[in-house]
Amino acid sequence: MSKQAQWIVGLNAVASALEHDAEHVREVLLEAGGKNPRLLEIEQQARRKDIAVRRVAGQALDGVAGGLRHQGAAARYAAAKTRDEHELPGLVEAAAGKALLLVLDGVQDPHNLGACLRSAAAAGATAVVIPKDKAVQVNATVRKTSAGAADRLPVFRVTNLARTLRELQQAGVWIYGLDGDAQASLYAQDLTGNVALVLGSEGEGLRRLTRENCDGLVKVPMPGGFESLNVSVAAGVALFEAVRQRLA
Repeated sequence: MSKQAQWIVGLNAVASALEHDAEHVREVLLEAGGKNPRLLEIEQQARRKDIAVRRVAGQALDGVAGGLRHQGAAARYAAAKTRDEHELPGLVEAAAGKALLLVLDGVQDPHNLGACLRSAAAAGATAVVIPKDKAVQVNATVRKTSAGAADRLPVFRVTNLARTLRELQQAGVWIYGLDGDAQASLYAQDLTGNVALVLGSEGEGLRRLTRENCDGLVKVPMPGGFESLNVSVAAGVALFEAVRQRLA
């Protein structure tokens, strides 16, 4: 896990970090004189876990929030909660033939990554996989946008995405890449078993090696005539098609 310190800001993000990953929360800052009753709840939650709490002026919170809306709460976080890639096959095996993975190939916008994590958590995904290089990492903006999903969902940062896809195939996972130019429809695929849904970056889509390591390329049919969806919207559509099939 990365040891880079960062600030988590916002009521939901701070409360989620305290609930799901308190061991990495080093201190909590709360706005002095803040009237929101959730500030007191967060303070009590932190003190129960022996985490230092300081009441500070709003300007101090503005300084650590980096332009994000902090709502009177921030937490200093000692590690980005990402998992070692060598743990991924074991997680797939533990899913007993029902693994659902979201793989993001080079997403750049932290708001998009946060929204993808939120959709993945809501869909009950097994894990999310992102590359270590040339992609946004789990930072304070991602955590806030994910509404707590970044602390609930295993996120794997991998060195070589193409190699990871091949390893997933060897573990019995079918890999489907979303591509607007594909001929096959997402809705025509069987998504009930071990499945990884792969989406590319906002501007370039799937990289060549990523495409070549997919078992199939599929598209979301769009009768309205638009060429593509935002990556976080496409991720939500794909994930919940898998959910629909699994619940049918």
